[in-house]
Amino acid sequence: MTMDYIVDKLGGRIAFGGDYNPEQWPEEVWKHDVALMKEAGVNLVSVGIFSWALLEPEEGRYEFGWLDRVLDLLHSNGISVDLANASASPPPWFSRKYPDSLPVDADGVRQSYGSRQAFAACSPDYRRAAAALTTAIVERYAGHPAVVMWHVHNEYGCHNQPDYGPHAERGFQEWLQSKYGNLDALNDAWGTAFWSQHYYDWSEILPPRRSGTWVNPTQQLDFARFSSHSLLECFTAEADIIRAHSKHPVTTNFMGFNMGLNAPVDYWRWSKHMDVVSNDHYLIAADERNFQDLAMTADLTRGWADGKPWLLMEHSTSAVNWQPRNVAKAPGEMLRNSMQHVARGTDGVLFFQWRASRAGAEKYHSGLVPHAGRDTKVWREVVELGRALESISGVAGSSVQAEACIIHDTDARWGTELDSHPSEDARNIPETRRWHDALFRAGITADIRQSTDDLSGYKLVVAPMLYLVTDEGAANLHRFVNAGGTLVLTYFSGIVDENDHIRMDPVNGGGYPGAFSELLGVSMEEFFPLRSGDSVDLSRFGSGTVWSELGKPTGAEVLATFDGGAGTSGSGGTNAGGTGVGGSPAVTRRAGSAGRGAAYYVATSLGREGLAELVDVLCSDAGVQPVLGVRPPEDVEIVRRSNGAKDWTFVINHSAEDVDMALDGVDLLSGTSTEGTLKLTAGGVAVVESSR
Repeated sequence: MTMDYIVDKLGGRIAFGGDYNPEQWPEEVWKHDVALMKEAGVNLVSVGIFSWALLEPEEGRYEFGWLDRVLDLLHSNGISVDLANASASPPPWFSRKYPDSLPVDADGVRQSYGSRQAFAACSPDYRRAAAALTTAIVERYAGHPAVVMWHVHNEYGCHNQPDYGPHAERGFQEWLQSKYGNLDALNDAWGTAFWSQHYYDWSEILPPRRSGTWVNPTQQLDFARFSSHSLLECFTAEADIIRAHSKHPVTTNFMGFNMGLNAPVDYWRWSKHMDVVSNDHYLIAADERNFQDLAMTADLTRGWADGKPWLLMEHSTSAVNWQPRNVAKAPGEMLRNSMQHVARGTDGVLFFQWRASRAGAEKYHSGLVPHAGRDTKVWREVVELGRALESISGVAGSSVQAEACIIHDTDARWGTELDSHPSEDARNIPETRRWHDALFRAGITADIRQSTDDLSGYKLVVAPMLYLVTDEGAANLHRFVNAGGTLVLTYFSGIVDENDHIRMDPVNGGGYPGAFSELLGVSMEEFFPLRSGDSVDLSRFGSGTVWSELGKPTGAEVLATFDGGAGTSGSGGTNAGGTGVGGSPAVTRRAGSAGRGAAYYVATSLGREGLAELVDVLCSDAGVQPVLGVRPPEDVEIVRRSNGAKDWTFVINHSAEDVDMALDGVDLLSGTSTEGTLKLTAGGVAVVESSR
């Protein structure tokens, strides 16, 4: 089952709505709610996500009367339901009765209840109670006509991961035994000969709790993998119960790029277990280009969905409550954000939440119905969005068109977040975003995939800081180039294997970037990270920050070198020549083995202008064109979806300037023909339909 199932249940319409929490309001408000939902065109709401305490007031006693009435009311008004199994937040009575179900932090301190997600993933009491609750809910509502989808838990791993308690300790030991089979294999993988860490009994192995200094990095990586696995066990156990009783699709909401080493959930592995891939996304108000972060996250979600339509489970109508400064969205921003998500593959636009709360920690989080009610900017824009989504319903089921791809492996990302590295500034996510932004500015739509995925459909593949790569992933990228593809790898790529061991020959050495030195035709012998604020000049492509390297070409064409001339950096340090890398290759190109394709290497973090220049070179080499054939105006986003018979070109103007573009078709939002030229006002949005 996919999003097609949901769209079909909604009468061929894009899903529109959000989290509905009627239990927060007097029952007399409910009829007013559904009347407003109908006014706005809402057709799907998520119900019951944080309702465990009301559904099960004491162990084994369930109270479903209020939920019966809510679901009946929604169904009678033509509104479908994504029904939650409510396992996300155990009630206080549960935590009091089973105190060792609460998570423990890295310092060994047990957390208390009083917020949400107050449970340890490996707690047998939590798993048993969540399974019982899930069974009770699905047995009662599997046949309810309002229900079209099931929502397991909520934002797994947010707030309670990783857990370092005794349940996790035992679970980690069992997981390691299953993975490695014997202690010799584990000791080898973890490199325990270092610092006298050799293990002789499984019971000696602990979660990577706080210690005197750096904890074994492979132990940290494995614990992150185990933590993700433990939560996935929770999901699959509850999803299996639901699937045994219901034919409707099951999902849980992912959280984009938020799940790093300190909150580890590997969504690539999780996505295979989803009937529908769902994601939550919130703008960071302090980020001046947060619309590009939104685009990158949507592209990642589409990757998890294997290119198929997915579901935006949550975003906000305006301000959130959890940032230092919760800035309200400007007029038109909600529409732009929503259309960005649709342009990049969602067939549903849902929000947290339907009605802004009057109590609790999220009472200042915006909703579709704000505290001030209907006579507001937010409500008028909600109604406008509902009409806009109705007008583009034909887009549902179509695919996003992309000739370029960015590689993002979870383990590579987690690996760069480990401690005791050459530079704390060398992180996968910031470098990935620089490259995505450069493609975004060039008008190039990029999928985001794993190094082991089938890449044969792409002309250009960018692998930013692929620090940790498996043999399988490295071989796949070699095949891509040798089949005629254009690949670019950045600094700090190919350095370690899946166990975080340096890729090298202990007798003969080898040089960086280990897994890709031969493919790239370079051998780098030493890293020269830059001080904070420093930059290094290049002979071409401007300057770089964060990183430089000493090395030589071994078959590659050198497109740019680190400058060996005199100069100073922004913070008073020396430039590349002063640190000994002057003349070393900074940007290189090596042709594929069959004379087709090419592998590029970038040994620094290029500035915006230099990266734009290089992207133009790469796209020309690979034969990749912007959606409309030319680079779009500054901060104008252009993405195309297609079903083979029709194209839908989304044009979203994030700038303060009106723009004109050559584009023929009918703008579905205005209902008018472009007559060959789309004229779009500052902040405007168009969805232009045309026949192929």
